[in-house]
Amino acid sequence: MSLVSTDWLEKNIDEVKIIDCSWHMPNINRNPYKEYLSEHIKNTIFFDLDKNSNQKSNLPHMLTDNKSWEKIVSLMGISNSDEIIIYDNSDVISSCRCWYNFIYFGHSPKLVHVLDGGLKKWKLEKKPTTNISIKNKISNYIAEENKELVKNKNQIDQNISNKQFEVVDARSKGRFEGKDPEPRKNLRSGSIPKSHCLPFGKLINKNHTFKDPSEILLNFNKIIGSKLPLNVVFSCGSGVTAAVLALAYSIINTKYVPTIYDGSWAEYGKIE
Repeated sequence: MSLVSTDWLEKNIDEVKIIDCSWHMPNINRNPYKEYLSEHIKNTIFFDLDKNSNQKSNLPHMLTDNKSWEKIVSLMGISNSDEIIIYDNSDVISSCRCWYNFIYFGHSPKLVHVLDGGLKKWKLEKKPTTNISIKNKISNYIAEENKELVKNKNQIDQNISNKQFEVVDARSKGRFEGKDPEPRKNLRSGSIPKSHCLPFGKLINKNHTFKDPSEILLNFNKIIGSKLPLNVVFSCGSGVTAAVLALAYSIINTKYVPTIYDGSWAEYGKIE
């Protein structure tokens, strides 16, 4: 159960840990933390995607190391046994990236979910929000990396000739085909050779919910066939919307564990 509904969260709001992982594209003039302070769902903890990433990397929000993740989550007051609901107020459904991070660092996939429709749907339904932030009791979170859930550039390059896995890119068709410029500086246009394009927006409704599984299935069938292989790696501009596709794929292939090329086009398309 990768997704939970707004009604489900409203009924179980005091039984789970809730995270706001809103993040906006660099060309969007919005501050997600200020938005969180102004309005959020009760009991929500803010997760800063940029600050809670690898600070030594020159690439955006790359996975951090095990010890750093333990400190981050412990300061959030989250324990290994907690059920976690993640939402966002972002056009790129950034909650999915946080979902992936928790699974990568060993949180049970059965205990970490994304709120379908996020804050947008919650507010459309006139469910209550607050501007009161909670004080976290520090926990002792223990992380365990699943290193097979991430690919690096060397593995992506080797796969072009070896074809050990399918690479699916969540960016727009224009960016994938090199017709539209990248929103980040110093990146060339184009895509990874032999990769596929499935813009994440094709799987999302106007109210930010995921489309029906039958429609998600149809979109994947068109690009990787009807057998739904387990060896699928998702990419995008910087690893955020790749996680949207990974979550969507887990809906139609319940045995799939999210696997992402963490550097994505921010690394692969860099102009040296």
